[in-house]
Amino acid sequence: MLVKKIGIDLGTANTLVFIPGKGVVVNEPSVVAVDINDNKVLAVGDEAKEMIGRTPDNIVAYRPLKDGAIADYRVTEAMLKYFIDKVSGRMRFIRPEVMISIPAGVTSTEKRAVVDAAMRAGAKIAYVIKEPMLAIIGAGVPIHEAQGNMIINIGGGTSEIAVVSLGGIVASNSARVGGNRFDQAISDYIKRKYSLAIGEQTAEEVKKTIGSALAQVKEEKMDVCGRDLMGGLPKTVEVTSNEITEALQDELREVINAIKKVLQGTPPELAADIMDKGTILSGGGALLKNLDQLITKTIGVPCYIAEDPLQCVAKGTGQVLDNLDIYKRTILTNK
Repeated sequence: MLVKKIGIDLGTANTLVFIPGKGVVVNEPSVVAVDINDNKVLAVGDEAKEMIGRTPDNIVAYRPLKDGAIADYRVTEAMLKYFIDKVSGRMRFIRPEVMISIPAGVTSTEKRAVVDAAMRAGAKIAYVIKEPMLAIIGAGVPIHEAQGNMIINIGGGTSEIAVVSLGGIVASNSARVGGNRFDQAISDYIKRKYSLAIGEQTAEEVKKTIGSALAQVKEEKMDVCGRDLMGGLPKTVEVTSNEITEALQDELREVINAIKKVLQGTPPELAADIMDKGTILSGGGALLKNLDQLITKTIGVPCYIAEDPLQCVAKGTGQVLDNLDIYKRTILTNK
């Protein structure tokens, strides 16, 4: 397959690969399994995630990105190479142009690390672009108008909030809280209340099945299996959706505070636009039940979930790749 341009939503939890004209062709976990004896990468993506919590002592399955930034450069490079090879083939005649999303709050050193990793992984040229900008483009918002638009993109490692006008970010904030912190909070709560140790994937399943940002009148229930911390044997307990709401309070408060900081730093004219049009919620965190209602209730501004929130950033890379000449002058960097 002749692939000249590739857009990559390099997320802490999942990596999505976008090919112009084809859409999202890969959506796999940002997980790598490594043999620590010879430091060899054994598996990437879906195959590696299946290994989490199930590996022998010599194999470690983990996420090389932490809070939206590269925590392990070499393993991230191997992961990027895996995804680029998957869509363009190992035996390729041309090296593709690659565009990668980065959190708004990354340092220039972290930005350079992403570009270098992509070049080593097989890119001809690598661009990086801020995640909230890609998310708002992917959500179908015209960003070059003289009007304020606000995006709240909640990923696995970070929550990115930005106000965009005339093709640029006017005010932004990045909170290192996202879906992974939600999962950890659920795991910690169940450990405290029921003396039950549960795995990362179980906590994520609880969040997706009965998690809610607001307490519900009609509670949902779910059986959760884990290891009893007192006796060490397998045990099952029943948890309710309102318990999960309670477990998530501190993390949700961090997200709300980050949103408030952006609104406080927004010029009055743009704030009026946002009040009129509302905010857009994207990313995997947008799928947490009632989160849009919680945001509307606490900040007093209408909040709407973007169409296909999981793919907004990936779709944004596609739109920018299709209009490189326009975006090179405004929001694009390969430095």
